[in-house]
Amino acid sequence: MTLDTAIDNLYRAPLADFVGARTALAKTLTGADAQRVRKLPKPTAVPWAVNQVYWRARPVFDELIKCGERVRHTQIAALEGRAGDFRAATDAHRRAIVDAVRRAEQIASAEGVHPSSDALTRTFEALSLAPAGDEAPGRLTKPLQPPGFEALAGVRVAPKTAEKLEARKQAEAAAAASRKQEATVRKKHEAQIKKAEAALERARRRMREAEAALKQTRNEQ
Repeated sequence: MTLDTAIDNLYRAPLADFVGARTALAKTLTGADAQRVRKLPKPTAVPWAVNQVYWRARPVFDELIKCGERVRHTQIAALEGRAGDFRAATDAHRRAIVDAVRRAEQIASAEGVHPSSDALTRTFEALSLAPAGDEAPGRLTKPLQPPGFEALAGVRVAPKTAEKLEARKQAEAAAAASRKQEATVRKKHEAQIKKAEAALERARRRMREAEAALKQTRNEQ
């Protein structure tokens, strides 16, 4: 068995066994190979579950990647002013993500692992839309975020499409600024409410103390 195969086996094994299996594998090696294995990062729940779809449900994983590539190609075609059925591609991609998330959750649940559905969705989307992965398939170690406009770097955008894209960027920036402003106002309002509630509680406490003092004075007379 080659070292790469042994490393693959680490990432396809139960999550709880990873550290022990990594240590055991490193002990069978020497030099740079042993050091390489010792430095292999343990996946968190989300990437581990995604890896299991690659190892245990390859048709589901392959369909997701194929649908993601189709979305990317039709998106690039649209930006360049060429025809492409983007709606059909995105619908198929969405269904493939749902299937992959469902399969990942089934596998993980059987192993007592419960990854976030939202994080699984984002990671599967990122894997399928990225032009190229930084890690070998089945060896993911951390959750991913879907790529933004930087994933389309180098694409020649048709003039009208560029205008729409720029308008979309501006709208998204305006929406983000609006959400930030709303959050600031909400926090300020909440702080004012808490301050008023604290003042009211202090007033009530002083009233209770005054009533107690008055009662004690009357009892002493």
